[in-house]
Amino acid sequence: PPRSTLFPYTTLFRSLKEFVTIDMPVEALAQRLTSAGLEVAKLHYIGLPQQEVPGTRYPKSTHLVWERDKILLGAIREVKPHPDADRLVLALVDYGGDELEQCVTGAPNLYEYKHLGPLPEPLWAPFALEGATVWDGHSDEPKLMKLQGKKLRGIYNKSMVCSEKELGISEEHEGILILDPEPHFRPGLPLQDVLGDVVLEIELTPNLGHAFSILGVAREIAAMTGQPLRQPSYDFVAEGAPIAGQAAIEIHTPELNPRFTLTLLRNTRVQPSPGWMQRRLRLAGQRPINNIVDVTNYITFELGQPLHAFDYDKLAARAGGQPPTIITRLPQPNETLETLDGVKR
Repeated sequence: PPRSTLFPYTTLFRSLKEFVTIDMPVEALAQRLTSAGLEVAKLHYIGLPQQEVPGTRYPKSTHLVWERDKILLGAIREVKPHPDADRLVLALVDYGGDELEQCVTGAPNLYEYKHLGPLPEPLWAPFALEGATVWDGHSDEPKLMKLQGKKLRGIYNKSMVCSEKELGISEEHEGILILDPEPHFRPGLPLQDVLGDVVLEIELTPNLGHAFSILGVAREIAAMTGQPLRQPSYDFVAEGAPIAGQAAIEIHTPELNPRFTLTLLRNTRVQPSPGWMQRRLRLAGQRPINNIVDVTNYITFELGQPLHAFDYDKLAARAGGQPPTIITRLPQPNETLETLDGVKR
């Protein structure tokens, strides 16, 4: 079909494997999906090596591969002030070796820990040993560098706790990447096994709406390979006062929108979403905003079910203290609206 009828959809290899067992390299999977009508146009690698699979058509990638013996998961056990530099700290990192490794770093998100002594719970962060190849986080142009020992304000340093930019995940370099703890974490795990992923960019035609989600693509893989599909849990328990009388729905074009539902969440705290969710959303081309917006985007991305969150208090205030009404309709001619990024559409 003409390119104008193709819709790009991004999915993650690691996310697909949560719904279906995949026992082939991602390159072979991409070839199988393309043959089945879900054209995988590009593969974007995050830390993992590209595998050579006969018959695949994807060009050789120039991405950074995280060396399994040099780029590891580290547990920062203590952060000390640098004796001769206010903007530097000493991070004592457990990477599974016999002794803690001391890293000199200027990461501002470690400053708050520098006078606390040994931490009751470690800070989990990517850790690169001497000899590892990473991106130069201080270079304006993309440039690889190999870590070599040298003195930083009088203290010898030969390792690094890494930012997203140094790992090639994003351009973020305001601090090191601190990971939310996971039950399987242990110091010294190859970072490939923790954060390594491949982004599949799939070009879908309009008749493949059932594949516009991770679950939808996983369903196609299950059908191709004979592996069982692992459905997520849809269990839902509603507690507290009924929503009846507290909000209303008005559907103007039911032939286009036959079903619209509301759920009211009380006593909700708006805060940043977990780091793993923010990373997955960024890889899928979404901009993390907060836990409420992010979880609706994530479930839409994961299940293909569109969701939106409204601030009930603001809607009730706009309605003069009366129960607010959510109206679904088509746009009016020449109508404009301002989206969350501040842009008028």
